[in-house]
Amino acid sequence: MTTVEVFAPAKINLTLHVTARLDNGYHTLDSLVAFADIGDRVYLSTQGPAELAVSGPEAVPELSSNTNIMWHAASQFWKPDIRLSMRLEKHLPLASGIGGGSADAAATYRGLLLLRAAAEGHETPRDPTPEDAQKLLRIGADVPMCVLSDPARIRGIGEQITPVPDLFPYAVVLVNPRVQVSTPAVFSALKVTENPSLDPWPDSFEDRDAALDWIAAQRNDLQAPAVADCPAIAEVLDALQQVGGCRLARMSGSGATCFGIFDRVHLAQAAAEAISAENPKWWVRSGRLNGGRHAVPQLIRSTT
Repeated sequence: MTTVEVFAPAKINLTLHVTARLDNGYHTLDSLVAFADIGDRVYLSTQGPAELAVSGPEAVPELSSNTNIMWHAASQFWKPDIRLSMRLEKHLPLASGIGGGSADAAATYRGLLLLRAAAEGHETPRDPTPEDAQKLLRIGADVPMCVLSDPARIRGIGEQITPVPDLFPYAVVLVNPRVQVSTPAVFSALKVTENPSLDPWPDSFEDRDAALDWIAAQRNDLQAPAVADCPAIAEVLDALQQVGGCRLARMSGSGATCFGIFDRVHLAQAAAEAISAENPKWWVRSGRLNGGRHAVPQLIRSTT
């Protein structure tokens, strides 16, 4: 029996510029994304019930259904005649703008590659093949970037991925007010769909203060329509801005999760504790933007 464990880190849109609306209804974006050491865990096995079991603090019954995006990944990248048992340990809130479902699908893909490699006796490829990349994009626009789980500039509908290897792993606090926001509704409420791209790209992100200044000068074009639809987002942003040590507060994706960037981990931890104490019903977590370091699948048991 072979079992694989895969960490599925939360995706954070540090910037999100909506640059155009296509005829098919999709929008093109220009975004800087990073991944936190906060996320879900996916377990895959070649033995056990051929089902998806879901546990964890954010588990809900509908996640176990055959419509879960993890099944879409399995249908594309696993042979139907070989049993596959999946388990999802859910820690990220649903529909929260931090790519939880996409991260789970991406983790499933990475884990399936390792399962296949273990069975066939070869090394696991680091990057998707062009054919796999197209399949991943059809599963979800955020899935290819979540497969890599490293800082990157994302353009187009998510298919243009440029790694940003020198982005500093900032300390971060993630806050969700326990309100789900409809991504289609937020995009529909966006008054201007042809906005400027990111400012000229810096030569280097080695200076973390200069990089943070550059990030702060960018935007999330979806933040205003999301706040109009969900005023609780404004409360979250205010809470982050008021807490000590927060260098930048912004919404991620289409919301409702917001992030705060801090200079030190202990400042982020103290901020998370303070915000949780004032708002005990909110989802609040602290960590670092180094989720890619934890995203490599692990073979946790192999017996014959």
